[in-house]
Amino acid sequence: MKRAVRVIRQLLAHELRGFHSLALWVARRRHGVGAGARPVAYTGPQTALLFGFAFVAVVETVVLALVLPWPLVHTAFLFVDVYTVVQILALHAGCVTRPHVVGADGSLRVRYGQFLDVYVPAADIARVRVDRRYPEGRNVQVHDDGTLDVSVGSQTTVTVELARPVDFVRPMGLRARARVVRLHADDPRALVAALTPERTAPSPAPDPLG
Repeated sequence: MKRAVRVIRQLLAHELRGFHSLALWVARRRHGVGAGARPVAYTGPQTALLFGFAFVAVVETVVLALVLPWPLVHTAFLFVDVYTVVQILALHAGCVTRPHVVGADGSLRVRYGQFLDVYVPAADIARVRVDRRYPEGRNVQVHDDGTLDVSVGSQTTVTVELARPVDFVRPMGLRARARVVRLHADDPRALVAALTPERTAPSPAPDPLG
């Protein structure tokens, strides 16, 4: 019973954040990108697919309106199709308005729409590199070795190794811990550069004859 209540609460929270993301998308605003922070887009591999699904749902609605002779059945299908389109748009809006964020302090915020939000302090980032992988399965996966995959379009492009594990909340509300985070960024090299501290070369010794 407790598990069912937790899942329902998480689903309702995702719904509310999805509607909020739609409002931000319409207003062309982003969530959680403060002064001096760098947003990192990750929607590239899935945008066309999501809009394709939305188009199919709209076409299905039109076809059923022409074919079904029963108004009550047509109304039920219309509700389901409209709800499906809204959910697809909410997912896209969530991913656009809630990008990954490199903070002004060098921290990293890894997100997937309204479903995941992992904060990694700058001091906990040990190494970061461009690393393209193709994990199978869900967008958000936690492996037994402590690796968190946050894939988009079944791919990740950046691997972040941590100096110590970070705690986070999984999409359905369970708490987890990660030692390595693999995520997708549309421009992985820019993300790696933003997370790699610039090393200033030491000043040359003064010329004793000068």
